[in-house]
Amino acid sequence: MTTTRPDDARTQEAFLRAFHAERPAVTAEAFGGGRGDDGRSSYRILADLVADAPRVLELGCGDGLLLELLAEGRSPADLAGIDLSPEALALARARPALAGAELCEGRAQELPFADGRFDACVSHMALMLMADVGQVAAEAARVLAPGGVLACVLGGGAAGDGEAYGMFVGLLRRLDARLPGGLGMPRLGDRRTRDRAGWEEIFAPAGFGPVEWQTVRIDVSGPAERVWETVACVYDMAPLSADVVAALRSDFLAGAADLTPPGGLTPCALNFHVATARLLPRPASGT
Repeated sequence: MTTTRPDDARTQEAFLRAFHAERPAVTAEAFGGGRGDDGRSSYRILADLVADAPRVLELGCGDGLLLELLAEGRSPADLAGIDLSPEALALARARPALAGAELCEGRAQELPFADGRFDACVSHMALMLMADVGQVAAEAARVLAPGGVLACVLGGGAAGDGEAYGMFVGLLRRLDARLPGGLGMPRLGDRRTRDRAGWEEIFAPAGFGPVEWQTVRIDVSGPAERVWETVACVYDMAPLSADVVAALRSDFLAGAADLTPPGGLTPCALNFHVATARLLPRPASGT
């Protein structure tokens, strides 16, 4: 099993804490308004997957947008979330719908919850950033009741040609090639979380059954400036100087102008993977 060295995990998590201290609601701001072909956001898709689960834990809960959706029809006392960022958690605690939910600062690799406490565990665009994801899988299995469900939304990259996000990724790659030392980003998470085979390699040993895997297209099109704010939320931007960001923005807006029809919106869509697996019954003792 691939693991992350403790010093690497500390470096990754320090980077994430610093990034979210500056932009504690960044993920919700970027993707909360996006919609799939059926009109649902990626947050709503995830909430609907666990609609029948009474007790739910969110890993990497951020500012609490998903938990707020999960609070519909549930007591906040049946909800919990954990996140590295105290700034993001402060925003989550300020949501009236989450008064009474248990919101903890901490790591998904060391969950402060009792065995079998939850019926579902969810994560939106966070699991793929986590170090030592095998330990995350083991902890999720520990706190889920037998038969409990794990459901995650994971980044899947650009949705196709002629879209602003794919153009933006191309600009970043060229920038990375030009800058001494590249973009200066620590490598985050475990690439195996980004595809079905890798997911099963991680989660099957923890006791989860076969994964249900689907890819959904989320549209975040809008005016070019707003689309820039969406795509520029990526972690790769954090180490860049103001001058480099300004030049990248200028290049992006020039490219967006070529993609945007007269009087229309700049087309921008991303693929999100939605992975769902159920915890198998534990073998009886002594067998």
